[in-house]
Amino acid sequence: METMLPIIATSAGVVALAEIGDKTMLLALVLAARYRQPFAVLGGILLATLANHGLAAWAGVALAGLLAGPLFQTAVAIGFLAMAAWTLVPDKLDEAPEATGTSHALIGTMVAFFVVEIGDKTQVATVALAARFQDVIAVTIGTTLGMMLANAPAVLLGEAIVARVSLRLVRRLAALLFAGLGIAMLARLWVPDLIPG
Repeated sequence: METMLPIIATSAGVVALAEIGDKTMLLALVLAARYRQPFAVLGGILLATLANHGLAAWAGVALAGLLAGPLFQTAVAIGFLAMAAWTLVPDKLDEAPEATGTSHALIGTMVAFFVVEIGDKTQVATVALAARFQDVIAVTIGTTLGMMLANAPAVLLGEAIVARVSLRLVRRLAALLFAGLGIAMLARLWVPDLIPG
């Protein structure tokens, strides 16, 4: 468990920062307002994230296992750098899902959140983190924790918190984290004496 803690912490921090202002966070706000059942909405987000990020982490580890050489690791590092740039672009929620009634808040949230998270920057980050750390469980726990850290306040406190948080600053911090991970990987690969493995 001790070896998992740094992976969990890194994964949680990266994804929590990347999630702030993301379309799935906006979706969480919409679902909370629509269903007015915050704990059911949070349960749906948790279940959807566990499923989505579990699959993404498995894919990341599988890809890294197949292509473990320096070229693949370089591609993962470049992916982190691309994520840094992508994080700086603000998201907009294109379309809210249809309401299915307040009695279906858990299932409605779970389905909507799972679908909207497909191809999202936090899912891509999960693939990259799993490829980097080679640990499906720790990365899934960490990225799910990061999603919950970002989305729980959005669901429980709603738009009041969004009005007080500088999304531009948060996007910049997330971009710095992604860039730092990418640069560290490149340095470890191409200048191994600089950063120990």
